[in-house]
Amino acid sequence: MNDVIAVILFIGVIAYALFGGADFGAGFWDLTAGGAERGRKPRDLIDHSLGPVWEANHTWLIFCLVMIWSGFPQAFAAITTTLYIPLGLTVLGIVLRGSGFAFRKALVRTSEQRVAGAVFAASSVVTPFFLGAVAGGIASGRVPTSGYGDALSSWTNPTSMLGGILAVSVCAYLAAVFLTGQSVRRGDTELEQGFRRRALAAGVASGLVALAGVFILHDDSPRLFHQLSRVGLPLLIISAVCGVAALLLLRSGRPPLVRTLAAAAIACVVAGWGVAQYPYLLGTHLTIDQAASPSATQWVLIAVSCVAAVLIAPSLLLLYTLSLRRKLE
Repeated sequence: MNDVIAVILFIGVIAYALFGGADFGAGFWDLTAGGAERGRKPRDLIDHSLGPVWEANHTWLIFCLVMIWSGFPQAFAAITTTLYIPLGLTVLGIVLRGSGFAFRKALVRTSEQRVAGAVFAASSVVTPFFLGAVAGGIASGRVPTSGYGDALSSWTNPTSMLGGILAVSVCAYLAAVFLTGQSVRRGDTELEQGFRRRALAAGVASGLVALAGVFILHDDSPRLFHQLSRVGLPLLIISAVCGVAALLLLRSGRPPLVRTLAAAAIACVVAGWGVAQYPYLLGTHLTIDQAASPSATQWVLIAVSCVAAVLIAPSLLLLYTLSLRRKLE
């Protein structure tokens, strides 16, 4: 029962990494699009791509928070009392990001639009960084079972910095792949070529960060490195193959296939972390069974997850499908 809840929780983590990651990555390209004239077309594409889905993507984050809070309250308490600084900055980034995105369209003065756009774009970069830092703090075992761990070293360590940088680069890669497909649907060759180059650059950067991470994990998180190199290795190999294939196929003009491969690459990386972490939720000191809530709560969570799968998942799938087909502009 406890393992089932943990799997459901991690499905939510993977979903947020994919859909929320593409959302954040679009903000990264908004930040680097250039001046008002040069960045006008990319930002217009980003606005039209994010408009229907940017709020809905946070459904996955809320789902994950409810699952860990209800299913593993001890782990939730330990994480929030130790990593409250990056978690607080994450929440602030999400709020500022949404405000900037909404007000950029509502404001009429160019100077005010630029400020709102800068807030949106900058928050789109720092938010995934802090989320990655939180994941690194959890994975490296720096969150004690009783909570109230070191408020700084728990998320400023090498593994957390690796997690933050990798999160930003992966989000940028995934967003560039999605925006390449949107450019193809729009029939804009210039935008298509521009985002294809961005996707290639972000993909290569993500690969280099991942390679550097091998040495960082070896020195800073030996247990995680050991598990990734054994039980998590098949998933990491699949991720590498899908990532390389997606980059090679970018030039062939097959957006749906490239999107699928890119998403599979990222999903396998996140799943590899989950497999390597098992059976622990925190480092090597709090297992899934130790942190689990009573069985009655677990049954309720399974029932709620089934209802969500029947009601919410098809709605989100329809929303994403209509958005990709540009039916909601």
